Amino acid sequence: MLNIIKKEINMSKELYSKIEWACRLNGNEQPKIINGCLRIIEHTNLAYVEPHRVIIKEKLYLFFNEHDYFYVNDLSTKYPLSKLQEYISEVT
Repeated sequence: MLNIIKKEINMSKELYSKIEWACRLNGNEQPKIINGCLRIIEHTNLAYVEPHRVIIKEKLYLFFNEHDYFYVNDLSTKYPLSKLQEYISEVT
């Protein structure tokens, strides 16, 4: 039987401040943030990093610590983190 270990990963303060800044500039309320986690299959070398999920105006954004991109709804398309404020203002 597979045993999966789940460890929560805290969002970095730098990433949090970038998200908060982008929301504040667009006049949005405080975003809902769900920390990502690391899932490890015990006794193997397999692991999966779940992204941090941020909900802004009922839209899902995905972020990774120390990553220069963000994703919307799924991991299929990435956008530069520097364009987060512009993307939020276009979508909302």
